[in-house]
Amino acid sequence: MNKIILHIEGLTVLLGCLYFYSYLDLNWVLFFVLLLAPDIFMLGYLINNKIGALLYNMVHTYSLSIIITILGVILSYPIILSIGLIWTAHIGMDRCFGIGLKYKTGFKDTHFNRV
Repeated sequence: MNKIILHIEGLTVLLGCLYFYSYLDLNWVLFFVLLLAPDIFMLGYLINNKIGALLYNMVHTYSLSIIITILGVILSYPIILSIGLIWTAHIGMDRCFGIGLKYKTGFKDTHFNRV
């Protein structure tokens, strides 16, 4: 049951970001170019599992992406707002598909597996 709730939460976040991105009439080319950008941090796994999990999890938590989104609103910078919404949408998309935060034991060990 908890897994289903996490999938629904991710879908809700993704759809919310898509709605606001569309409502604010932001650049869709930028959206699709940057949508998978946070996954670059998977490269940390080339060093070792501990660093890979640390880097991946830092970028795949809502905290930083929402702070960037709020800064974009406060500063009235559409590019910062776009990056924050895209980043948050990416995390929501990952959670919707069952891709979760990583444990240092390996890339495939996520909080979805241990819920």
